Amino acid sequence: MALLQLICTHKPSINPSTSLPSLYPKSTESILLCHSRQSQRRRRRHSNSLRCSASSFSEKHHTNHPKPSDVVELPLFPLPLVLFPGAILPLQIFEFRYRIMMHTLLHTDLRFGVIYSDAASGTAEVGCVGEIVKHERLVDDRFFLICKGQERFRVTNLVRTKPYLVAEVAWLEDRPSGDEDVEALATEVETYMKDVIRLSNRLNGKPEKEAQDLRRNLFPTPFSFFVGSTFEGAPREQQALLELEDTAARLKREKETLRNTLNYLTAASAVKDVFPSS
Repeated sequence: MALLQLICTHKPSINPSTSLPSLYPKSTESILLCHSRQSQRRRRRHSNSLRCSASSFSEKHHTNHPKPSDVVELPLFPLPLVLFPGAILPLQIFEFRYRIMMHTLLHTDLRFGVIYSDAASGTAEVGCVGEIVKHERLVDDRFFLICKGQERFRVTNLVRTKPYLVAEVAWLEDRPSGDEDVEALATEVETYMKDVIRLSNRLNGKPEKEAQDLRRNLFPTPFSFFVGSTFEGAPREQQALLELEDTAARLKREKETLRNTLNYLTAASAVKDVFPSS
């Protein structure tokens, strides 16, 4: 689910001074992201049970949940997108060095680090573990993967750059939100999401159906990750949300973004009512 026309007022907290930017592939031709409708239709039989929805998110994202103090080595996959804990990510891998990485992962623990990277901002220091939950090795040695976001991490040290990036990472968890009522914040965010979806449908000529339960009994923290995952088309804002270590702060930021988006959609809807043919 993507929320369209997001109006973001924050600047992302991506650190452009990290040592990683010069190491990630300069051309996005080396990575084929399976986000097009055509690709999704071709692979629907593999991913129907793994849709990126609120039901994909859980309070614990891995059976062996690491401690925040743990430091481990993790292969990194820089991508022009942000993966959130609990989200589903389809990928098709065909560049040689990442095929090598996949061969290694399929014989180990199936986990690698997805980290946001673009030519303008460089590579972020905070990313999310992607665990391979389904894979298919194609005849030409390409790989089609279905990955699920697990723990967040911060890069602490670059171990090697060839044939692919490997770094030491420290795990991140949200700190307690103090006296903030995160349940109330989550409810407010859900209400704004429903209104945004309703008005988006109206502007796109779709039925204005009331959105169903978006939280699906999620606790506030995984729900905040789910909300961030719907902000497709605004990866820097998503990265800023991923980096926050406070659930209340993340929900407040999402509420502000959704409120701004709702104001924009309300104005656009009013214009459409006055000028129906525009």
